[in-house]
This record gives sequence, C-alpha cells and structure tokens, in this order.
Amino acid sequence: MGKVIVKNAIKRQKGYLYYVDGKGNVCEAKMARGGKKKRR
Repeated sequence: MGKVIVKNAIKRQKGYLYYVDGKGNVCEAKMARGGKKKRR
C-alpha cells in the first residue's frame, strides 16, 4: 500500500488524471470524458 508524502504538491485541473510513473515522476493525462457535467 502506498502512502501520501506531500499533500497539494501540484495544482490539479479538471478533466486530467494524475499518477506516478515507474521513475517516480508525477504525470498528467487528459481523461477521455472528464471535466464536464452531463446534460439532462
């Protein structure tokens, strides 16, 4: 299990996914459908 080292180390944007890669870098990837609210 992982643990949180630093909280709020980066500013997050809507519609993006953040993860740590194999080298330990924080990466940002655009989500396919994120950041928008659905209309009814």
